[in-house]
Amino acid sequence: MNEEQKIPNAENSPRVSMSPCLPVSLSPRPRVPASPSLRILLFALICLAFGASCRTDMQDQPKMKPYRSSRFYGDGLSMRQPIEGTVARGFLRADTEFFTGKKRGAATQPTAQTVTTTAGQTPQGAAAYPDDIETFPFAVDDKVLARGKERYEIFCSACHGLTGYGDGMIVRRGFRRAASFHDDRLRQAPVGHYFDAITNGWGVMPSYAPQIDPRDRWAIIAYVRALQLSQEGRQNPTAAASASPTPAAPNTASGEHK
Repeated sequence: MNEEQKIPNAENSPRVSMSPCLPVSLSPRPRVPASPSLRILLFALICLAFGASCRTDMQDQPKMKPYRSSRFYGDGLSMRQPIEGTVARGFLRADTEFFTGKKRGAATQPTAQTVTTTAGQTPQGAAAYPDDIETFPFAVDDKVLARGKERYEIFCSACHGLTGYGDGMIVRRGFRRAASFHDDRLRQAPVGHYFDAITNGWGVMPSYAPQIDPRDRWAIIAYVRALQLSQEGRQNPTAAASASPTPAAPNTASGEHK
């Protein structure tokens, strides 16, 4: 090598392979694009990581609760009102007699309080309830009576008693005495009156419409009619107990028991 030839600076000179068997390459290694499946896998892993860090419990999820205010709607209510002129499915209730126990067009008829006889007396029996229907809106069979017995014992027997004399368990514990289904007034009352009482309440009896659906109300009324037939001609046990003489107290002065 000539002395005048200068050795190039190692820092500025390109890296050259000194092996005589390998070709000299001055370009970088070419990049290989990622496969679509690999990209999808990476995206799923990123979403999973963010989702795990932003988890929301069910009790904390954003939702509208009934009767609460909301700033989302213009009227400030979270509950949406039904569209005018629409009826929810199952609430059409076109059969007036079945769903109300009233005769068709009963709204135009006088009420029981305004009806009087020619002698100025209050009517009795079915005449006292001119708006109420007198027959069941569907056929009554053994299945209806069995269903009515079951519902009666659940919802009615606590006040009216298992036999309908108004001597249920809570009455025996001091609650106001319930009506007896075996009184002449209720024996002669139409079935629509019973349906009205169950639906809207009567006296201290509350409405049972939320607990008992219309068909079960009619089933209960059918069972009440069966109770009335079963006790026909029998004396009210409460009245009989009050009319029976009180037995004399045993004479224990001499230490004897009779």
